[in-house]
Amino acid sequence: MQKTDSPRKGFFGKIDAFFGITASGSSFRTEIVAGLTTFMAMVYALLVVPGMYPAEYVSFGAVYIATALGAIVGTVCMALIAKMPLAQASGLGATAYITGTLLSSGMGLTYANAMIFVLLDGALFVLLTATGARKKILEAIPKEVKTVLPVGIGMFIAFIGFNNAGIVTLHEGSIGFASFNVLSDGFIYQNVIGAAVALAGVIAIAVLSKKNVKGSILWGMLGAAGLYYALIGLGCIWDESCKTVFTGIASGFESPFRAFGEWGRESVGQVFIHGFDFGDYLAANGAGALALLIVTAALSLCMVDMFDTLGTLYGACSKGDLLDEHGDPIRLGKCLMSNAVATVGGAVLGASTVATYVESSSGVVAGGKTGFASIVTGLCFIVAMFLSPIAKLIPSAATSAALIWVGVLMMSSVKDVEWSDPAAALPAFLTIAVMAFGYSITSGIGVGIISCVLVKLCTGKVKEISVVTWIVAALFLAMFLLTN
Repeated sequence: MQKTDSPRKGFFGKIDAFFGITASGSSFRTEIVAGLTTFMAMVYALLVVPGMYPAEYVSFGAVYIATALGAIVGTVCMALIAKMPLAQASGLGATAYITGTLLSSGMGLTYANAMIFVLLDGALFVLLTATGARKKILEAIPKEVKTVLPVGIGMFIAFIGFNNAGIVTLHEGSIGFASFNVLSDGFIYQNVIGAAVALAGVIAIAVLSKKNVKGSILWGMLGAAGLYYALIGLGCIWDESCKTVFTGIASGFESPFRAFGEWGRESVGQVFIHGFDFGDYLAANGAGALALLIVTAALSLCMVDMFDTLGTLYGACSKGDLLDEHGDPIRLGKCLMSNAVATVGGAVLGASTVATYVESSSGVVAGGKTGFASIVTGLCFIVAMFLSPIAKLIPSAATSAALIWVGVLMMSSVKDVEWSDPAAALPAFLTIAVMAFGYSITSGIGVGIISCVLVKLCTGKVKEISVVTWIVAALFLAMFLLTN
């Protein structure tokens, strides 16, 4: 006779029941693989986010610990509150705004000042989520835009993978495909190996997926990592620069507790200790400029946080049978509250705006269905926090292979667009194009919504535009006009 209840008893039986692992059709093994896959796909954030902050404002070690703690808090919130297989960490879009605009030279703002804006962002989203307004905003996204969110996000994820692996190169304002010409004067073995390994990893994942191998993404990444180090080791025979890969790993084992000391002095609680001191900014710009800054900065962070999260939730959940009958992510309200609470907590810890990561899609595709996968991801971040070299052991070539493959999987929704209808085709195309080419999920959604409103306005279909959609379009327009 087949068992319909959890086959486990005792402690593991309670865990199974709490997260609904068996009930969802998953298993502990699948959830663990999914959690590990998500961690490996997004662990780069622990190196990228701290590296974005200017050293004169805060040290790399302080932000590294703050980012790790923000990821732990955010991911565990998602696991326990929403019980979803999604991970959170400091968003790259929000971090770019903080470091590139708020902390740019001449502004007169401090790192602690920037955390005030993050705290306000989180507090506002707690309010919007508690009142249900945030869910209403998601429902206000036109069908033409919502349908292609997975496609646009998939392109966005794939572009990250191509760029990180060096397959697509950005140089002096131009973009192009990497050169594999071994006879070229500019041939660099180490760079070419990264791009080649990423492509090999994607092919390996595709082959394993075709053969229905469980955890194909994880195994593909591990294989790519092994291949990368093997080829780099081989290159050490004639290329001295390859040795820096291994010496860099060795040097990274220097006292991980030093970073905790920097975090304690520079990050945690600074939002309250020095965050409200805008003396330098006031002296240089005046009270009127500060008031305008508060409005525009809050608007920017709110829009980036809201729509990056909403877009990611829809895109990731669509790939794991995690949507309800209306096509919205299940337990959407709890997912949004998890994000809002994590952003508030992250600001106190010194982390920039916490958002649900697009790389969570890789774990969902690997079979993750419950919050237990997020618990696994959170535990990995705890380990990474104490052993920072772990982040460096996973080469970008390996994680890039997973990101590109997720982009492949997320293309399927493009068939659901009515391409023969110009009114539907334009917003859908602009959403995808701006997300990928503009390197911004939020901007893609914004341009898609505004174009949809304008098309309907000019074709006499104003009644199809809801009041909330009008408001959202106006907010996006304001963001584009008033912020960078």
